[in-house]
Amino acid sequence: MEQHTMEAQERDKMEVKIQSSDLISRDLSWMKFNYRVLDQSQKASRTIFEKLKFLAITASNLDEFFMIRVGSLYNYLDYEKERIDYSGLREEPFKVKLMDDAQAFHFAQHDHFLHEILPNTKEAGFELSNVKNLSDEEKDVIKEYFYKAVYPMLTPMVFDGYHTFPILMNKLLIFGVVTINPGEKKDNRKLSFVQIPSNIPRFFEIEREEEVVYVPIEEVIREHIVSLFRNVIIESINLFRITRNGDFTLEETEDMDSNFLEEVKRKLNERKTGRVVRVEVEEGYSKWMMNLLKDRWNLQNDSIFKIRQHSMLDFTSFWQIIGNRRFKDRIHQPPMQVPPLSYPLTSSQDIFQVLKQKDVLLHHPYNSMDPIMDLLSKAAEDPNVMAIKMTIYRLARNSRITQALLRAAENGKHVSVLFEVKARFDEENNMQEAKKLQKAGCFVIYGVSNFKTHTKLMLIVKKDENKVTRFVHLGSGNYNEDTSKLYTDLGLLTTNEVLANDVSEFFNVITGHSMPTAYKNLITAPQGMRTQLIDFIEQEAEHARQGLPCGIFIKVNSLEDSEVIYALYRASQSGVPVKLIIRGICCLRPGRPGLSENIEVYSIVGDFLEHSRIYHFHNNGDSRTYVGSADMMVRSFEKRLESLFRVQDSFLEKQLMNILAFNLKDNVNAYMMQEDGTYSAKHPEEGEEPFNIHHEFYKLTHDIVDNVRLPVKEAQV
Repeated sequence: MEQHTMEAQERDKMEVKIQSSDLISRDLSWMKFNYRVLDQSQKASRTIFEKLKFLAITASNLDEFFMIRVGSLYNYLDYEKERIDYSGLREEPFKVKLMDDAQAFHFAQHDHFLHEILPNTKEAGFELSNVKNLSDEEKDVIKEYFYKAVYPMLTPMVFDGYHTFPILMNKLLIFGVVTINPGEKKDNRKLSFVQIPSNIPRFFEIEREEEVVYVPIEEVIREHIVSLFRNVIIESINLFRITRNGDFTLEETEDMDSNFLEEVKRKLNERKTGRVVRVEVEEGYSKWMMNLLKDRWNLQNDSIFKIRQHSMLDFTSFWQIIGNRRFKDRIHQPPMQVPPLSYPLTSSQDIFQVLKQKDVLLHHPYNSMDPIMDLLSKAAEDPNVMAIKMTIYRLARNSRITQALLRAAENGKHVSVLFEVKARFDEENNMQEAKKLQKAGCFVIYGVSNFKTHTKLMLIVKKDENKVTRFVHLGSGNYNEDTSKLYTDLGLLTTNEVLANDVSEFFNVITGHSMPTAYKNLITAPQGMRTQLIDFIEQEAEHARQGLPCGIFIKVNSLEDSEVIYALYRASQSGVPVKLIIRGICCLRPGRPGLSENIEVYSIVGDFLEHSRIYHFHNNGDSRTYVGSADMMVRSFEKRLESLFRVQDSFLEKQLMNILAFNLKDNVNAYMMQEDGTYSAKHPEEGEEPFNIHHEFYKLTHDIVDNVRLPVKEAQV
C-alpha cells in the first residue's frame, strides 16, 4: 500500500513538471493524436466497417510508434545516453509516463472493440467466432483447412539447454506453448514457440446465407495445436505478439558512400532482430513463460500489454473484413473527383499548351492526379522533350510513374530520378523500382549523403522550334496514385521561369555538387528554411507592434521545432493572431497567459488524411504564401532535403487562403487544442449548419474563392 502511494506521488510530481513546461512532449502529443483517430471509430454516425477501419489505423499507428519512437527511447536507455524531453523529464521517468499513456490507450482501444463493435457485428452481416461455436459441418471444413493448408506451414521451436532461443519475428502472432514430459521425474517445463506465418490469411471465412463468419487463424490453430505436441502434457497455450525496435540511422556508418545500398539492406535486416520494446499477450498467460521472456528481453511490466478475454490481438487484421466485396457499399465512398478551378473545362486541350498559358493548382483528393500523369506520359512520348527529372519518396505498387519514366528512357530521353531509399518502411520497394530504372538507362541517385530527400519536385525540359520551356510540378505529397485518393495534398503545375530556375538549381544540388547562394521563390532545407520562416514570423510581430495589419496562418502535419515555437510565442506576445492547423504532433502550448494567448491550434481528422502544408503570412497586405513538403520539425529543417515554393498567382493564392479558411470553419472533423495538451472536438453550435471540409471542397466555386477572408488583425489607428 505504501509503495503504491509513493508511486502515485511520483506520478503527480511528473504531471506537475509536464504541465509547467512551455513545450509539450512530442511523444505525448502523438498519443493525443491517436486518440483523435480512435474518436473517429467511436462516432455514432459511422458504419461498423468505417469504425473497424479507423480502429485498424490506430493499431497500425501504434505499431509504428513503438517501433520508431519507443525504439528510439530504448536506444537512450540501453546505451545510457542522456536525453531530456520537452516535458522536462529524463529518460527513465519519461518512459514511465509514456508507458502509462500507452497502456491507457491500449485499454481504450480494446474497450471500444468489446463494447461498441463486437456486440454489433451480427447486425452488420458478419460474425467473429471461435471454432467451438461452429456447426459440425463447419468444424469439419476448418479441420480439413488446418491439416491441408496450415499444419505444413507451422514449425514448433523449443527453447531449452539444447536449443538456442529462436528468432521471433516482429508483429507476427506467436503461440508460446509450455509443456511437460510425463516421463521425467522432476518438474522440467519446456517452452516452445509456434509462429503464424504472415502469408496465411488472418481469418478463415465461412459464407453463410445471411452472414460471413470470420474465424481468426489463431483459433483454428489453437483448436488443433495438440497435433504439434504429441505425447507431452501441454500446461499452457499463450498467444502473444512482439514489437521490435525499428529505429535505425545510417549516420553511424563510417564509410557510408562506399556501399550505400548494402548498408541500407543490412540495417533493414537488423529490424528483424531489433530490441523487443512491447509484448502484447492474452490474459491468463503463464507467469513462468512471461518471466522468462521479460528476463530474455530486459522488459518491465509496463511493456506487457494484456489482451482481455473475448478481445483479440492485432486490430490491423480488420482490413481483411473491410475489404470483403460483400460489404463494399457499407463503407463511405467519396464523391467523383472534380476538375481543378484553375484547369480549363475542355479536356481536348493539350496539357503542354495549357501550362504555357497559366498555372494549375491541384488539390488532392478532390482533384485527380491525372493532369500530372498526363503531363508525364505525354513527356515520355513527345520527341521534343529532352529531359525529365524527379524526386521520388513513396510510390504506389505497380506505379504508373515508373512505367512512364521507363518509356521515356526507352525513347532516348535523359531521365534523372532521385529515389529516397531511406523512406521508412518503403526502402525495399524503392530500391526495386530504382533498379528497374537504372537498368533502362536512367540516371538514378539513391539519396543524398546523410539527408533524407523529402521534397516533391518534377522538371520536364521541352524544346519547341528555337525555344526551350521547362514544365515544373512542385507538391506537398508523394507521386503515389493510391495515396492521392486518400490524402489531402497540393501540387502546382507551372512554366513560371522564376520557379523553373529555382527548381533547376535545386536539382543541381541534389544530383551534382552545387551550392547556390539563394533561390527567388523557393525556400529549402537544410539551407535556411528555419531561418527564413522565423524571419517571416518576426516581421509579422514587428507589424503588430507598429499597429499594422498582421496574421499568421499555417497548416502542417507536425510542429515540433522549439526555435519556431518560441518565435510564434513572441509573435503572440506582440499581438499577432496565430492560427495553426496541425493534424498530428504539436509541441506548442496554445492559450497560456503571458505566453501564447493569441495562438489557436486546430487539428482536422476525418475521412481523408490531412497531408498538405501551407504557410501564409499577411505581411501588411502584401501576403506571402508558400506550399511544400516541409513540416516544422527539427528533422525537416536539419536532416532532410525539403522545399517550400511561393504561390504568387493571385487566384491560386486565394485558393490556398480558402483552404485555410475552410479548415478554420470545419465543425465536423475539427478539434481544438487546449493549454494542457488535450483536445476537444468542435461541434456545430445551436442554429449552425455542419461544415465538413471533406465534403465542401467538392462544391468549391470561383465566387467562394474570390470572396475569401482570413481573420487577420486590422490596422490600429
